[in-house]
Amino acid sequence: MSVEQQVSTHYTAGNLEQKILGALRNAGKDPAHLSSDDIAPLDNFHLGGRQAISDLASFMHLKPGMHLLDVGCGVGGPARYFAEQGCQVTGLDLMEEFVQVAESLTEMLKLEGKAQFRQGSALEMPFPSGTFDGAYMIHVGMNIDHKAGVFREVARVVKRGGRFSIFDIMQTGNGPLEFPLPWAVGPEASFVRTTGDYRNALEAAGFRLEHERGRHQFALEEMQKRMGRGPSGAPPVIGVHILMGEKAPMMLKNVNQAIVSGQLEPVEIVAVAGG
Repeated sequence: MSVEQQVSTHYTAGNLEQKILGALRNAGKDPAHLSSDDIAPLDNFHLGGRQAISDLASFMHLKPGMHLLDVGCGVGGPARYFAEQGCQVTGLDLMEEFVQVAESLTEMLKLEGKAQFRQGSALEMPFPSGTFDGAYMIHVGMNIDHKAGVFREVARVVKRGGRFSIFDIMQTGNGPLEFPLPWAVGPEASFVRTTGDYRNALEAAGFRLEHERGRHQFALEEMQKRMGRGPSGAPPVIGVHILMGEKAPMMLKNVNQAIVSGQLEPVEIVAVAGG
């Protein structure tokens, strides 16, 4: 089984949309009348949720009407955030189920005219060169071994001078990781790398580094919020555990411990295409 097949198997639930709709109804939400706030706890499958996106966006030089590429869009939370900021967004994801759910949730929020989604590999993007004004990748690189290949594809499809913004979990310490983690049940599909590895791959693809910031303390605070439990000890009705399945508690525990110990840290990087 290829790495891409392993990743697809890891994330594909088979009935994800039904689970999400059921959770929304259980939380008293009407799927016919949803707001972004209603689904925010589950559709931002990354540390820090909307706050992390907003923080990253402050370095992206966004302008209304910009066409952005979302590399590894998942169920579309970040794409819908940027669409609400006035951008046009195209999301690309390896998992067909994620693409279908992203389309459904986007239609429910009446943003389908501003955010569209495609199934495909980030290593061979189905877009002409120079299509996008900018691109971003949020908690995706941990599943991609050949980062230089992805970065070259981003450099191809983004216009010269466009910014490529990354928010990934990166290696900051030594020692083996404890699995399962949110992005992999074992080391065979986990490709966490250092900030130096990212810098080298970006520069080799023709990008010029413009911004870098580690978010260790922010991550610790956000993980504590995410791992919080109500009086019953149960997870919240709506949350990313719906995307992660039955191993969600152990996955969150392990990534939290790795961040606390200094093995891992979420990091922002913004680079400009064209050197």
